[in-house]
Amino acid sequence: MTRITPFYVTEKSAAALLDMGVAEFRSHVEAGHLPRGQEIVPGTLRWDAEALRMIGRGDAIDGMGSVDW
Repeated sequence: MTRITPFYVTEKSAAALLDMGVAEFRSHVEAGHLPRGQEIVPGTLRWDAEALRMIGRGDAIDGMGSVDW
């Protein structure tokens, strides 16, 4: 069976992608350290999974493309 990689994930899955509990993830979102979810349809909040992966890899840092980590 083909494995499906979601484009958007729930808060619980978003936290799991970053190896965090939901409460910790939520506090980082509320503090502005992580992106807010997007309402993809009325009443359905989801996080962009690829954006979270980029954050986890360090690829989401603006202006640091020339730095060799």
